[in-house]
Amino acid sequence: MKLNCKPLVLAVLGALSSGALAEQTSNKDGDTAIQLDEVVITGGAPSPLPPTVQAVVEGVTAETMAESINVVNTEDALKYLPSLQIRKRFIGDTNGIVASRSSGTLASARALVYADGLLLSNLLGNSFAYPPRWGLVTAEEIARIDVLYGPFSALYPGNSMGALIHMTTRMPDKLEAHVKAQAFTQDFRLYGTDESFSGHQLAAALGSRSGAWSWWFNASRLDSEGQPMGFVTRPASSTPAEAGDTVATGARHDRDPRGSKRVVLGATGMAHTVQDHAKLKLAYDFSPAVRATYTVGLWQNDADNGVASYLRDGAGRAVYSGTVNVDGRRYTLAATDFSPSRAEAEHWMHGLALKTSTGGEWDGEAVVSVYDYGKDLLRSPGAALPAAGRGGSGQIADLEGTGWTAVDLRGVWRAAGAHELSFGYHGDHYKLRTLVSNTSDWIDGGARSRKSAFTGDTETTALYLQEVWRFAPAWSATLGGRWERWEAHDGSISNATTTLRFGEREEHFFSPKLALAYRPAPEWMLRAALARAYRMPTVAELYQGSISANTIVRNDPGLKPEKALAAELTAERDLGNGLVRLSLFEEDAEDALFSQTDVTVTPNVTNIQNIDKIRTRGVELAYQGVDVGLRGLDLAASLTYADSEILANRRNPASVGKKQPRVPDWRAVLSATYRQSERLAYALGVRYSGRQYGELDNGDVNGDTYGGVGRFFVVDARVSYKLARQWTAALGVDNLNDQKHFVYHPYPQRTWVAELKADF
Repeated sequence: MKLNCKPLVLAVLGALSSGALAEQTSNKDGDTAIQLDEVVITGGAPSPLPPTVQAVVEGVTAETMAESINVVNTEDALKYLPSLQIRKRFIGDTNGIVASRSSGTLASARALVYADGLLLSNLLGNSFAYPPRWGLVTAEEIARIDVLYGPFSALYPGNSMGALIHMTTRMPDKLEAHVKAQAFTQDFRLYGTDESFSGHQLAAALGSRSGAWSWWFNASRLDSEGQPMGFVTRPASSTPAEAGDTVATGARHDRDPRGSKRVVLGATGMAHTVQDHAKLKLAYDFSPAVRATYTVGLWQNDADNGVASYLRDGAGRAVYSGTVNVDGRRYTLAATDFSPSRAEAEHWMHGLALKTSTGGEWDGEAVVSVYDYGKDLLRSPGAALPAAGRGGSGQIADLEGTGWTAVDLRGVWRAAGAHELSFGYHGDHYKLRTLVSNTSDWIDGGARSRKSAFTGDTETTALYLQEVWRFAPAWSATLGGRWERWEAHDGSISNATTTLRFGEREEHFFSPKLALAYRPAPEWMLRAALARAYRMPTVAELYQGSISANTIVRNDPGLKPEKALAAELTAERDLGNGLVRLSLFEEDAEDALFSQTDVTVTPNVTNIQNIDKIRTRGVELAYQGVDVGLRGLDLAASLTYADSEILANRRNPASVGKKQPRVPDWRAVLSATYRQSERLAYALGVRYSGRQYGELDNGDVNGDTYGGVGRFFVVDARVSYKLARQWTAALGVDNLNDQKHFVYHPYPQRTWVAELKADF
């Protein structure tokens, strides 16, 4: 396959086919041509993923982000990659979970996210509350993002079952400065809410190089108002109202995800979020091929989560609690149904890396990272509004002392061209510290008596070895294995008066990896991969529960790890100005970890449990091309079908034969960019997600409502114009067709984004 293309295209194609070697030749005109042979292609920043990876890799570059995508938060850059969905509910959302081919938008521990080798994945839990720490990377510093699909490399933990995302940031070669301002707004209409929610973001970066030293500093502030995340609902009442009930108007009538009638009484979770980010990177080049880098980052978040009752009494006053008469029927509102909250967070990240990139016989890398919850408070009231708005008693959840550390030591030995051996060590330590205290003033007061507490640690030590053997001109084989030792310790659970401790656990696992690649012709690549992977239970899954009668309930410290057997068959073809790929994939997961109800015991118990077996099969078709039909038109598109079925679940037999929650049957994306000139570019994006369910028994047949998980078809657009050599303006819109769609929470409706950027 021969391409005569600009560096951006070469980088994109390299991301599509990262696999191993590339040969460079020159044609009669003297242009450089790249012949893909398990590809490593230069152009832009090099991929950080090792060339021994024999699996599907997709990517996006800084140029694509600037021209084709409305990027406000870092995770926006991934929205048009195949089979991926980021559960971003509003601009500034701190719960951006990665969903992949075989995992839904609540399985946060089934994806790994790195930035320059520093671990950003929050493996303290496996839910919306434990997202990757996207906020510690800004869009301005990203050079490229690479996504590895599936656990097919021994170099990475089994949490890569779903996907592994690696962000590569840039360092300057000379003095440079960047400033960007963004403003955004959406008109949101749902139930009784009809409001505009707006915000803005300011970002600046400065960097330079002097001899062997280089540095980069960037800072940003995001101020955003989010639409309601929740609603106070009640099943339609058949109880007649009584004389003393407050007559209230304003309720909306609706059907819940299972199709039953309900009333919607108000909105909750309207977050006003202010996030500050600052990061400093220092690098020293001992030689052109040896670099040491130190990174320190700070992320702060202050959020006020507001509420709004739709109910009005006869005097027009909002009703937040008590017994009410709605259309002649009685409904009761608890004191905490309309409960605002306030969050304060200050998180720190430190990273130290030493890396060689000689391309010779030996190379290596050492990375150490620390993530620390310096401050993390969530305040909530114990009384109903309007009293709660003036203070009063409540509770404070404090996560100070929570965090994680990770160490990775990697080496590679290239033996006479035919063999390439990768080896290394990984260690991580996750610790969870949660203290919930009573307070006399939930807005400003200090913690008083303990209400509950959870603690626990997990540690993993791993050794791995992986070899690529090019045993014939058109053939290569990859064989690898990962040995892991996992332990859980110092687990405890407390109520107001009692603390109970858990015993320690230690387990060992081995994960083999196998792949075979064959190039029958220069324009074709065929590849098969098979891998076993283990995903260990997280601290929160093991230890968070409650105490009743001096006994721990609602948690299971004996949870088994998830075990996945993944397979993939891929065919790629060079089209001259692009690449098309077809992949068949399957994952057989045993002991999958889900929250469910055990109906085999009396009384029933709802907690995190192992589901015996889930099978996901599917096909993925992807295409990327440049100058498609006319010069300046670039296209990227993908279509994915997945059949994810629960095959065995002895604790909840009603779920057997049903679809795995939050894995849609169909996914499709399209991204088109047309560069009319050097100054003017237009972009159009389309995202589609098909039928999916939120419940294990698939009883939630009404997905297009609050609490449901429905289909969506969303169109995005962007126009960017270079005003002058250093100034660029852009106007974009996400959800141009203004579709109301839900993944439990309502997603944003039509959102406009205006941007002005200066690069010096």
